Amino acid sequence: MASRVLLHIDMDAFYASVEAQDDPSLRGKPVIVGGSVRGVVSAASYEARAFGVHSAMPIATARKKCPHGIFLPVRMNRYLEVSDQVMHLLASYTPLVEQVSIDEAYLDITGCERLKGSPLTIAQGIKRHIKQETGLTCSIGVAPNKFLAKIASELEKPDGLTVIEPDRVASFLAALPLSKIPGVGKKTQEKLKKLGLETATDMLKLPEKMVHGMFGKYGVRLLSLARGVDEGEVTPQRQAKSLSVERTFSQDTMDPEVLRKWLLLQTEELGRRLRRHGLKGRTVILKLKDQEFKVHTHRHTLSYSTNVTNTIYAAAAMLLNSVQISKPLRLIGLGISNLEGPDPQLHLWEKTDGQLSRQDQADRAVDTLKERYGRDIIRRGSLVDFKP
Repeated sequence: MASRVLLHIDMDAFYASVEAQDDPSLRGKPVIVGGSVRGVVSAASYEARAFGVHSAMPIATARKKCPHGIFLPVRMNRYLEVSDQVMHLLASYTPLVEQVSIDEAYLDITGCERLKGSPLTIAQGIKRHIKQETGLTCSIGVAPNKFLAKIASELEKPDGLTVIEPDRVASFLAALPLSKIPGVGKKTQEKLKKLGLETATDMLKLPEKMVHGMFGKYGVRLLSLARGVDEGEVTPQRQAKSLSVERTFSQDTMDPEVLRKWLLLQTEELGRRLRRHGLKGRTVILKLKDQEFKVHTHRHTLSYSTNVTNTIYAAAAMLLNSVQISKPLRLIGLGISNLEGPDPQLHLWEKTDGQLSRQDQADRAVDTLKERYGRDIIRRGSLVDFKP
């Protein structure tokens, strides 16, 4: 049986890199993305990491470590937009794409050599394609299984590319520190080091019973990984049942105008994502979280499926207008469910209504402009002076 060829693609400092791509003045500077003073670091550029800043660190701690850093709020809608663009691009290489987070995915390219070239050529093409389309860099690991591909993608970041050929697996594991194996934390690593074990291959020196005693059921998998064996398949996700976007405000608000503008921005983002994936939805969902962290959800089901921005916003605005807001809100979110697609058959009313057809064409034209020139190339009149 021929060896599998799997890729792990990991975008480099994704949130911070998107910010620097949208604002070139940020390039080469310590950029820290993490929302408000009550939040934690979501991402840090490599320049910020040099000062000890890392994800999940409290913002207050990050400010002490890097007082001259550029602190930016999380723009999740924008990151999701770029993520969708990257995943759509990856799907053009193989249908076997498993997205595991907003900025990383596995690809199974086994058997693609005849059409697309060697694994190295394919990986180089993906890196070049992502750079051309988004301006961002990624790191890629190429290996016979998911475990090794993920480790390989981490070895030469940023903008790295590491290939582990099947005949190199044994020598690679012989030099691989135990800390790189999933599930082996610092305390476990210290225990194993006292036993004279430092690399993945060294694990095989222990009796199986001893490994099982130390790690329980995970011991079986640990030994398999130490042998370089991982049977995990690349599993494409099923079609999403719903799509949603949300925003936590830097300051709580109950200003109707501010809420409507946020809702319009979210509707535009949701519409773009629906159209990019050839999806349409029927049920519009409004999510509100007040200052006491109580979540209120409101739904409206349309008589037909749609991905037209104005249609979705009309339903969302109706829901917002029907709510009596008695406490300041810390979050607003918008979702759509009962999805159809990709490329569902148009509803009869959409086929015969020329105005709606023109609106759909206009939405797609705006999508194209924003993808090519950035999200701020064109804005609705009501959002011109709005600074999210």
